[in-house]
Amino acid sequence: MPAQRQGVSWTYEAGTARPVDREGREEAMGYVVLALLLTAGAAFAVIAQRRSHRPRALSDLDAEVEASGWVLRLGASLSVPEARIWAGAGETATRALTEAAECHRAAGAQLAAAHTADEYARATQVAKDGLAHIATARAALGAVVAA
Repeated sequence: MPAQRQGVSWTYEAGTARPVDREGREEAMGYVVLALLLTAGAAFAVIAQRRSHRPRALSDLDAEVEASGWVLRLGASLSVPEARIWAGAGETATRALTEAAECHRAAGAQLAAAHTADEYARATQVAKDGLAHIATARAALGAVVAA
């Protein structure tokens, strides 16, 4: 039969008497409950964060950076590595390169005047159109160079 003495009960187990501190057990259970609550809160935060990572609209600054990158890429694509390649260019390649150069000029002007994400998106689209013209010209030049 266990004896009680100021929060400590004595039990007789396997031939030895050892104290069992009930307040210590209650405190340990409090830590366990706290740990479980913290774990559940962390799991909830992770789930909420993953759900909030849906595609969002670009800010004006992000849109400006993206548009300027596309315009720079178009400008770099317009540089001619060898002039003799252009000498044999057919009408298709010449027209495509002219259109690409016009897209570069227009995209640069739109980029300089843009202030909103929509305006930057229009400049980006014009630059992408110019890159499509570059691809057409390269395909035509590839046929000329290979012949």
